Amino acid sequence: MSDQEDDIILSELDNEELVQQMFDDLYDGLKEEIEEGVNILLERGWQPYQVLTEALVGGMTIVGKDFRDGILFVPEVLLAANAMKGGMAILKPLLAETGAPRVGTMVIGTVKGDIHDIGKNLVSMMMEGAGFEVVDLGINNPVEKYLEALETEAPDILGMSALLTTTMPYMKVVIDTMIEQGKRDDYVVLVGGAPLNEEFGKAIGADAYCRDAAVAVETAKDFMARKHNKLAAG
Repeated sequence: MSDQEDDIILSELDNEELVQQMFDDLYDGLKEEIEEGVNILLERGWQPYQVLTEALVGGMTIVGKDFRDGILFVPEVLLAANAMKGGMAILKPLLAETGAPRVGTMVIGTVKGDIHDIGKNLVSMMMEGAGFEVVDLGINNPVEKYLEALETEAPDILGMSALLTTTMPYMKVVIDTMIEQGKRDDYVVLVGGAPLNEEFGKAIGADAYCRDAAVAVETAKDFMARKHNKLAAG
């Protein structure tokens, strides 16, 4: 890398160049540069939602595709997601003030008996990166915790994660309880985790099994698009 490239001054770039540079900085996981870029665009009169969708979501879409295609790996994606979080921290209060549209809301958590959370955290970050509001319940969640969150957060999507074969069946407990309470049809249920597969997802009554975070984002977006189309048609 030449000295010239090292000395890119973000404030001297025009909007289009700055957004492109932010894509690169997100890809490289450069949190401070992303925070600076977000602030520059806001100072130039960009709306918070425009900064989110064009600069941050645009950049994370590239990260997501390269992760799906095996060009990027988990540590790099976590770095990119962390940089995204830096930008989001600035935008979140502004988005709340302006009442910006969100793609959708997701409640996510690892099931009871399971304390693994890297995959879940990655999905949370990538979903936020795609413009979703994410409520992360953490690890070791009993059915009551999921149901309570569905009640209080009224999300579009419930995401459940498990890394142990012994905790996988607990997902069915949650779904069965939702059916008993007549709530199952109100939510899209996505499941994921290393030992799961598509057949298991179908067998327990989930809407979809997502093999990784990039697939989870694509699947969630698909479901939300269908929902919006239904509402428009209705």
